[in-house]
Amino acid sequence: MALSDKPSRQSLIPNFLYSSSSSTRTLPLKKMLQSPPTLDGVSSSPKSFVIPAPSEPSKKIEMYSPAFYAACTFGGILSCGLTHMAVTPLDLVKCNMQIDPAKYKSISSGFGVLLKEQGARGFFRGWVPTLLGYSAQGACKFGFYEFFKKYYSDIAGPEYAAKYKTLIYLAGSASAEVIADIALCPFEAVKVRVQTQPGFARGLSDGLPKFVRSEGTLGLYKGLVPLWGRQIPYTMMKFASFETIVEMLYKYAIPRPKDQCSKSLQLGVSFAGGYVAGVFCAIVSHPADNLVSFLNNAKGATVGDAVKKLGLWGLFTRGLPLRIVMIGTLTGAQWGIYDAFKVFVGLPTTGGPAPAAPAPAAAELAKA
Repeated sequence: MALSDKPSRQSLIPNFLYSSSSSTRTLPLKKMLQSPPTLDGVSSSPKSFVIPAPSEPSKKIEMYSPAFYAACTFGGILSCGLTHMAVTPLDLVKCNMQIDPAKYKSISSGFGVLLKEQGARGFFRGWVPTLLGYSAQGACKFGFYEFFKKYYSDIAGPEYAAKYKTLIYLAGSASAEVIADIALCPFEAVKVRVQTQPGFARGLSDGLPKFVRSEGTLGLYKGLVPLWGRQIPYTMMKFASFETIVEMLYKYAIPRPKDQCSKSLQLGVSFAGGYVAGVFCAIVSHPADNLVSFLNNAKGATVGDAVKKLGLWGLFTRGLPLRIVMIGTLTGAQWGIYDAFKVFVGLPTTGGPAPAAPAPAAAELAKA
């Protein structure tokens, strides 16, 4: 007797009232509704009375399917675009502290100078290139990270993927960020110029053509190498440390397995892991961040000019406390939004218990 392997959706209609096409079993109701025997003893053809089975429930997004990568890409747009736009005031003060430390001496005085010279509206100068640029970056960063993480894991195989999972995270995030920064770089160039040179432009619509007229199209990518220098270590730290921190939280700080935790608790773990990861990100990527701000602000400036003016100590420390606060909050919020969107579309949150390496015997059996 062949029975369907697919689980039926629960319905108000009793199960015995419908059957799948693959079933050969005669149902009780069908027996009752068969035609009675004729007088000559020959039964007439039974008339089948079968109510079609209710439609299957809408399937959840299959892991590593095109729909999965599309969902991760859209989650990256939301997480990076919205969070970077929200911290535009902090980013504005940070960029000006890096460019003109004599005028913007500290965080508090920096906000005071901006408020006095440009008013409250000045705090959100450059928000459009920030929103669009980091939305594009987030789409590539998260979408390609999920792709490369799966791609490199498949190349390594289950045993080595479990053993060298941190290397998989590092390689996947670095590969994704190379692509993401190509999408971000033109917007970042215009954003820095708008934020650090009052009167240059109101925003992206007039700032982009003005920038291109001044330095040419290739000038938009003048800061690409320093941007890679800032963002690739940042993203490698962001993803690898997040995955490790979340794994440790579920292993040591939470008394039950991840799949038994509520979604709100899982999202809280995502935010906490993201915030701690953000602190490490800020420290690792800060020297390159100073270089990006310097190069995009001054026409014809070089890395040597930046090092000469800022000094090695200034390169590592100028604006660092503010950036730690900004990047920690930013990264925590990004992981919270990203995983909240994944939960919304029916996907699991990122990170968790380490995958177990297959036992040698089981691996040999699988090969056989």
